[in-house]
Amino acid sequence: MIAKWHQRPSLAELNQRSLGTMVEHLGIEFTEIGDDFLKARMPVDRRTKQPAGLLHGGASVTLAETLGSTAANLVVDRSAERCVGLEINANHLRSCTEGWVEGITKALHIGRTTQVWEITLTQDGRLVCISRITMSVLNITSK
Repeated sequence: MIAKWHQRPSLAELNQRSLGTMVEHLGIEFTEIGDDFLKARMPVDRRTKQPAGLLHGGASVTLAETLGSTAANLVVDRSAERCVGLEINANHLRSCTEGWVEGITKALHIGRTTQVWEITLTQDGRLVCISRITMSVLNITSK
């Protein structure tokens, strides 16, 4: 499915919106916005590792939710609607101890009341985590 962006901000605008949030704290950076996808990356460092020195699964899910939530909100008219997470799952398939994890999200379903996005996380082209997020589309103009 090709996402039709209601608004297509620049990467600088997306990264600016992250300032002062968990996204900034974890070092997540948006890197590309295409016709049907959004990409970001996250460092594997002291902020994102578990005590055993491996990439923390919660950090992976945070990157996945950041991508899916951001993309979902880019396909709606934010003056009338907002998208919020309803459910997320993740399968952690490979460990990482350093470097960067890259993520890409693409829409599987864009409906009137729900959206479903798939997020793939890789490191050096190897699959690290696969995630799927279901978003609820909320009408913010009706009382």
